Amino acid sequence: MKLYDINEVKQQKYLFFTGKGGVGKTSLACATAIAMADGGEKVLLISTDPASNLQDVFHQDISQHGTSIAEVPGLTVVNLDPVKAADEYRESVVAPYRGILPDSAITNMEEQLSGSCTVEIAAFNQFSDFLTNEADARKYDHIIFDTAPTGHTLRMLQLPTAWTSFIKTSKHGASCLGQLSGLESRKEVYRQAVDNLADGNKTKLILVSRPQEAALKEAARSARELGQLGINNQMLVLNGIMDSTGNDDSLAKAMFSTQQQALKTMPETLATMETLYVPLRSYDMDSVDNIRKMLRADIASAVSSSESIGDYHNLDDLIRTIHDTGKRVVFTMGKGGVGKTTIAMQIALGLKQLGDDVLLTTTDPANHLNAHLAEHAGIEMAVIDEQKVLEAYKDEVRAKAREAGVTDFSYIEEDLRSPCTQEIAVFRRFAEIVMQADNKTVVIDTAPTGHALLLLDSTQSYDRQIAHSEGDAPVAVQRLLPRLRDDSQSEFVIVTLPEPTPVLEAKRLREDLERAGIHQRWWVVNQCLILNHSTGSFLRAKANSETKWIEEVRRITDGHLVLRPWIK
Repeated sequence: MKLYDINEVKQQKYLFFTGKGGVGKTSLACATAIAMADGGEKVLLISTDPASNLQDVFHQDISQHGTSIAEVPGLTVVNLDPVKAADEYRESVVAPYRGILPDSAITNMEEQLSGSCTVEIAAFNQFSDFLTNEADARKYDHIIFDTAPTGHTLRMLQLPTAWTSFIKTSKHGASCLGQLSGLESRKEVYRQAVDNLADGNKTKLILVSRPQEAALKEAARSARELGQLGINNQMLVLNGIMDSTGNDDSLAKAMFSTQQQALKTMPETLATMETLYVPLRSYDMDSVDNIRKMLRADIASAVSSSESIGDYHNLDDLIRTIHDTGKRVVFTMGKGGVGKTTIAMQIALGLKQLGDDVLLTTTDPANHLNAHLAEHAGIEMAVIDEQKVLEAYKDEVRAKAREAGVTDFSYIEEDLRSPCTQEIAVFRRFAEIVMQADNKTVVIDTAPTGHALLLLDSTQSYDRQIAHSEGDAPVAVQRLLPRLRDDSQSEFVIVTLPEPTPVLEAKRLREDLERAGIHQRWWVVNQCLILNHSTGSFLRAKANSETKWIEEVRRITDGHLVLRPWIK
């Protein structure tokens, strides 16, 4: 395993950085772009992440048309907004039919064009322009993407019936096909974009991971999914690797041991892949100067005297509050990799010890809940079997189509093969699980931030659709959004780390929840090294950098914060 060096990736014009949330893909994409620009090359850095934090790194507003970075001559940064693009795309598809089709048909079209699939297509729409634009290819030596298109997006584009200029306004189901309607004019651009993605001479797809079991499993899953679509020009970069020579206290030794165990047991898909690594840094990646240092030899900042972090709550305080206030639905939310699953499990265990009847589940497709531990504690688990609920939903759609007198099932069957159909089926199952909060406490380990917000968008889409579908939506779906908005029933716990990106993204998540009519109160700051009282110089320096972000969380939450130490 070699140290990450831009010379290992600069042979390709297009670089895509992807990986589980919180692994450092934005930092690495920025570090690569800055290093190349410092070397005299012209570089375009693009983010299509709805929760992009490029503005936090460069400390200036980043436009979707390109912003020059004064501190880095030769670097232009673009912050695309796929959510805004999705809104514009939806209107461009629907507008020609206004005044021609009935209002009910227009409303149905708008519903089909709502949700995560439309956002993904809008993002790929923006990707494809940069991937195929010859003028940009001539202007820039390298074009770097922070966040690559997922296998899910690429599978959508391979559905042949999607390329129709006619929108089917059917009430028997919903899928990606509605979202793709009207894209016939871009079919050739998309084909060229996918070809460029798979061309190893032009493109390198860089999977970024931490040396942690969950992150490595997620990277392996992405690698397999993309490989099945013919995109094999992949590389693995392990971020935050500890040096065995710097383990000067028991905490450092424990952290090093945990990393090494994860690396030894990494999935075979990754073990055989070309792999580079970036050492663990003791400073935040929140400025151009620090990003520049990321790929250099200096890994530690000066150690200042330890700072006081003031009063804080522990997790038992939060669990007791949830129990005493009679909350029946508890979510753990936040950026990927911050420890939501661990906190969800501990909340469930704590509530069970206080005598609550607890049901534990997750909406994250990469389910990491410890079923054995839950069973041993007497906690009921609701595992969402994606394949099982998908088949049940397909059967329901087919039955409704037959009742409606449909005889040609070819369109319906392809509709049901689309990846969005699975998302809808899983969402309906999620609503059924939350319904059980009528007689027990439901603890939900949610997906990473972007997915969690899209989930909430889906609840609102369903809520709107109920208004014009004569109550056809299941009762569980109809009751879901009002329950989520009722803070006497539901508690949304944001989990973060004492680092700039997780805190800033969590802050944006909180603001989005408030706009959705959901009041959010408690935050858990996980893996606080400052609570471990390390005697080693490196970890002391890293711990001292946490105090700024702990105080920021204290301010945001008005003291409703739980701090947790790093635990092996």
